[in-house]
Amino acid sequence: MTDITNTQVVKQYFLDLQNHIVSALEAADGKLFLSDSWERPEGGGGISRVIEDSQVFERGGVNFSHVRGTQLPASAAAGRPELAGRAWEAMGVSLVLHPRNPYAPTVHMNVRFFTTHAADGEAVWWFGGGMDLTPYYGFEEDARHFHQTCKNALTPFGDHLHPRFKKWCDEYFYLKHRQEARGVGGVFFDDFHELGFERSFAMTQAVGNAFIPAYRPILEKRLNLAYGERERDFQAYRRGRYVEFNLVFDRGTHFGLQSGGRTESILMSMPPVVKWRYNWTPEADSPEAALARDFLVHREWV
Repeated sequence: MTDITNTQVVKQYFLDLQNHIVSALEAADGKLFLSDSWERPEGGGGISRVIEDSQVFERGGVNFSHVRGTQLPASAAAGRPELAGRAWEAMGVSLVLHPRNPYAPTVHMNVRFFTTHAADGEAVWWFGGGMDLTPYYGFEEDARHFHQTCKNALTPFGDHLHPRFKKWCDEYFYLKHRQEARGVGGVFFDDFHELGFERSFAMTQAVGNAFIPAYRPILEKRLNLAYGERERDFQAYRRGRYVEFNLVFDRGTHFGLQSGGRTESILMSMPPVVKWRYNWTPEADSPEAALARDFLVHREWV
């Protein structure tokens, strides 16, 4: 059971998290994010923080939203289909960063909180979220660092959670029509309430707070590596896979569009420069071939 006090505490955490992440990224980039507040006709609104055409990021967004509606979309009730169609409230922070340098990976992170009511009127709540890394040129040390940071965040809440959420991430961020992972994974969870409100919220905070330690060292290590047109071309080609996943499979994108969300904020996750090729494969034993062979496979990194 939740009450208005709990909801306000969660909302304040999400707002603080957005500000913390944006400040850390601005320090790494040197350019300020644009802040764009918006309202949703059906109820609620949000704050989109966006950066484009900077030295580090071609596009990046760190969005906060707090929205409500009268009919919970099916995409948000996959774990509890009996709740679909009920009045709901959702809030969270969602980010996607597309660096300019092909050696710096794209990254996604999301933490969210849903509330609705069962048929008997009882409040039903759950947390969800996670983060995943999508490199274009793979570095084992980067993947290990990212996964170790995720594991460290979850371990205080039970040794069983990281293996479970890592597997969930591997299975979720998978392009079924390509039979290919989107990236090297991370952690993912949804419909989470099993630790009770306080501990479930604390676990969600631990995941959100781990984002900057997980990603910023990788970004800073790779953003000044020399690259040319070959690397940029391959980056644009691989970004096509990112677009395919977000439009075809991603529940967050589907929820936003199904619930009448703000299209600009929802599609902020799309990379600005993308290419598709017909039936193309990289040269054998090339760095581009190594991505699929060594990194776009489900493996234990830590």
